[in-house]
Amino acid sequence: MASDLSFVDFIVDQVKDAGQIVSKKMFGEYAIYCNGKIVALVCDNRLFIKPTEGGRKWIGNVQEASAYPGAKPSFLILDRLEDKEWMSHLVKITVQELPEPKLNLRKKRIISEKSKN
Repeated sequence: MASDLSFVDFIVDQVKDAGQIVSKKMFGEYAIYCNGKIVALVCDNRLFIKPTEGGRKWIGNVQEASAYPGAKPSFLILDRLEDKEWMSHLVKITVQELPEPKLNLRKKRIISEKSKN
């Protein structure tokens, strides 16, 4: 079952204080980006946050689940969705611990071609 856009919009609104938040539709579900990094997935109207040590400490009693079959386990957030401050802080912690996104091959070529000129 695909996620409802209204649920995705609700999640984006809940975490908007964490940084520049964008949702992108991917394979019928949604990825949530903060400052250019994927921090969460919304699948079947459930929120899955990428696992980090800081996030684990913030959450406390962590519930982990896979967003889809074959996916790595993520933090499944069910009972704190209404807590805007808590959610934004979790996303801030997560984005700080995640590595910078890798440039895709096409962008690397464009950058290297520009530097040659």
